[in-house]
Amino acid sequence: MSAPAPRLPVAENVSQQIERLVVDGVLKVGQPLPSERRLCDKLGVSRTALREGLGLLRARGIIETRHGQGSFVARLAAPAAENPLLHLFSSQPRTLYDLLEVRALLEGEAARLAALRATTADLVLIGRRYEELCAACQDPASLPAETHARLDHAFHLAISEASHNPVLVHTLQSLNELLLGSVFACIANLYHRPPQRREIDAQHARLYAAVSGRLPDEAHAAAREHIHSVRDSLREIEQEEQRLVRATMRLEGWT
Repeated sequence: MSAPAPRLPVAENVSQQIERLVVDGVLKVGQPLPSERRLCDKLGVSRTALREGLGLLRARGIIETRHGQGSFVARLAAPAAENPLLHLFSSQPRTLYDLLEVRALLEGEAARLAALRATTADLVLIGRRYEELCAACQDPASLPAETHARLDHAFHLAISEASHNPVLVHTLQSLNELLLGSVFACIANLYHRPPQRREIDAQHARLYAAVSGRLPDEAHAAAREHIHSVRDSLREIEQEEQRLVRATMRLEGWT
């Protein structure tokens, strides 16, 4: 008979419970922690034990305390501006297609898992993000591309969070600025073209229907099809521009 696992000190138990909420995405970067009273009630511990647990989290860099404001979930990864690798990726336009390949892999699997694992609350949040995106798309000409991109990205992020795979979610969040940039490229270059706009709207509708209908294979296919279609459309536009440049140079007698 194996020996029982050693009982953790109360403060360590408190810190691990809060860490689990961060890993699961319940508490997000920059979000304030609930009040001490609420945390004590939720975790079933004394205020002294809670404060000791929060002290452990501060020492590990998981939370930060701001004077007069309370405790917040700390930034767990360096922002893009401080990450030289992410800066290099974002500064090189040709990496956009590499990023879209990664998006197809990760978001395809996230959509499949979301269709399998999403709770009722997850589906409500996904539905809200989809409705916000659809409402904005009713008059795209009056919507700034950056705002449109953030609504589009929020819809995809809600699906990823519903996968309930913390490693997958945090991997995507670590690429957040790059992902948002790829969505912006899609909106700025494609959405003002009616055929591409109709196609993107239809792809989002299929993705939403598959996830909310709990159809994992269809959700996986819809997510990958959407991103592959964006990639192919952007490449076609790039090739059109190159052909135009070559034709103009010939017309002007460069060759």
